[in-house]
Amino acid sequence: MQPVTGSGRVVAGRYELLDPVGHGAMGTVWRARDLRLDREVAVKEVRLPGLMTAHERSVLRERSLREARVAARLTHPGVVTVHDVIEVEGSPWIIMELVPSRSLAQVLGDDGPMPPARAAAMGMTLLEALGSAHAAGVVHRDVKPGNILVTPEGRVVLTDFGIATLHGEPGLTQAGMVMGTPGFCAPERIRGEPASPASDLWSLGATLYAAVEGRGPFEGQGSAMAVLANIVHGDPPTATRAGPLESVILALMRRDPAARPDAAGARRLLAAACSGIGDGPAADAAANGAAAREGVAAREGAVAREGAAPQEGASAPGGTLPFPASLPQDDAAFAGQPPAAALAPAVTAAAIPAQQRRPGRHRRALLFGGGG
Repeated sequence: MQPVTGSGRVVAGRYELLDPVGHGAMGTVWRARDLRLDREVAVKEVRLPGLMTAHERSVLRERSLREARVAARLTHPGVVTVHDVIEVEGSPWIIMELVPSRSLAQVLGDDGPMPPARAAAMGMTLLEALGSAHAAGVVHRDVKPGNILVTPEGRVVLTDFGIATLHGEPGLTQAGMVMGTPGFCAPERIRGEPASPASDLWSLGATLYAAVEGRGPFEGQGSAMAVLANIVHGDPPTATRAGPLESVILALMRRDPAARPDAAGARRLLAAACSGIGDGPAADAAANGAAAREGVAAREGAVAREGAAPQEGASAPGGTLPFPASLPQDDAAFAGQPPAAALAPAVTAAAIPAQQRRPGRHRRALLFGGGG
């Protein structure tokens, strides 16, 4: 049964839905009023599609509950507070702190590319949030502009831990599949390797590229399969607007995860880049705060705001749908790259639903094959 929803409805006799503030593959986030405490909150309604089997519904329900558990474990200013998780008519609802904001995808769509100094300061905050998550054994797996919130005051929040992996908990992803978004998914994950902190940092590099260029590094490179092949076999294009940030982006997006800097090394690179960007509040905040941020991330023992972020602009890919992992060698050739003998066992293009193979489908949420 689907949860009863709509503006003006009261969920669990307590949370009055006011208006939707975001939609995503995993559901809708509502601005709501907690009638008991008389305060506004964000309520995430998890969608359970009617055609799902009982097992699939169980997996989605468990994933949503895990998102709440993961977010509750993280303590960082860039993490939205989770107040409660409830079940109504068999579907989970997650009650969170309300953060009035736009997604980074919306910011880029509305305002255009960011100056390098602002992007660098944002990168510092995201590194802190990821460092806190990684220290808690959590890998995000879907860092992208649509999952980053930016408030009018400049607060930056990494959201949507709904597909995160948590060390010590069983995976919920179907064998041979892994969650992610084409264009922002690290090459080793496309090859079928497990998600890791290094793969999150690759995605952060792709996000910084999008911040300064206004679009993802692999956007507009053909079909989803061509994009995946380019990520596995090729290098990101030059970020012409990045200035000193270009070296940071290239380091984070190295194809070999062992060659990428860790979070502490990335902070040092960002701080060095900031010193070359010039004066200004954003550059000062990023450079002067680097050492303190590194200490905070190291001490933390260990955003949930969206499996549904605010509507993403046309400049960035969206949420998450199914997609097989390994690339057929002919798709690698089609993408203009040499075939890779090291790829995981090939899947034929015929095994992929036609609607997921159309050019431009990488703009929508996809699910790749692998592990984790």
